[in-house]
Amino acid sequence: MKQVDKSREGSEVSRKLQTLMAVPANFYLIPFGLVGLARVWQLAGDLYGLPASIGATLFLVAAVVFLVLLASFVAKLVLAPGTIASELKHPVLGPFYSLLPISGMLLAVGLQPYASLAALVLFWIFFLATTLLGGWLTGQWIVAELDIDKFHPCYFLPTVAGGLLGGECAAHFGMIGLGWMSFGVGMIGWVMIGSIILNRLFFRPMLPAALIPTLAIEIAPPVVAGNTYFILTGGRVDLFAYILAGYAVLMVLVQLRLVPVYLKLPFTPGFWGFAFSYAAAAGFALRWIGITHPLAATFLGFAVLVAITLFIGGIAVRTLVALGQGKLLRPR
Repeated sequence: MKQVDKSREGSEVSRKLQTLMAVPANFYLIPFGLVGLARVWQLAGDLYGLPASIGATLFLVAAVVFLVLLASFVAKLVLAPGTIASELKHPVLGPFYSLLPISGMLLAVGLQPYASLAALVLFWIFFLATTLLGGWLTGQWIVAELDIDKFHPCYFLPTVAGGLLGGECAAHFGMIGLGWMSFGVGMIGWVMIGSIILNRLFFRPMLPAALIPTLAIEIAPPVVAGNTYFILTGGRVDLFAYILAGYAVLMVLVQLRLVPVYLKLPFTPGFWGFAFSYAAAAGFALRWIGITHPLAATFLGFAVLVAITLFIGGIAVRTLVALGQGKLLRPR
């Protein structure tokens, strides 16, 4: 009887391990999106005096999901290192891996008010990992024979998102010089990679359905750059801030044109590609509302907050339902 029980326990452990091993790289979008919403609530708390506990709770939820996915990554790294190596070199999957250290940096900022030393240590670990991975992937794209049709907006993630968000996180820890250096990496990467992505989107066939949600990432560079610029400069409004805001407005209009395309898509984990990008746009809007004080500013701010919360909350609910139905994860 004991042997049967041990056999069942072993089978259950094996099944759970296989499930962890089956987590695809685009799942790393999930904690990235959740931490994006947490950041919006944190900002709204500062601007409107809302309870800090809401943002803290969202950071905690994002951290739990992050740790589960980090465990999945470690399981694959230990048990199937060849899989990790091949996926890092994969022209579609490779860029998604940068989301793990980037999300780790952002979570370190969320931890700072409660454990400043631990948060600083984690920031450095994930900042260095983000920088090293961004450099490695950029080198890999140079030596690999890339197919332009497999190029997609997630190529922004390793150096553009990594650099810009690294700059913001560094500023939160008082390292302004490092923040500007990282900001520079992100901005130059945006100019370099953004032109290639738009060329591919303009002149080549439409992205596969599974990658179409990544088009939302097109809005991310100007709004993330804008948020980081405000933090690095202490909220200074100047010519460059207006330039970033103008391009952000253009990208919002682009997203509105793409809504009919998005509505035709079946739900997949790739929908989390909308979450952080739109959350960053919401945060940028809140900053501008707070700076310019337009008519009904408070109403506009709360409208932005409610809209992004409902939007990302809806994606989270759809994800939980799909997981419960066994549609997202299947053991290998």
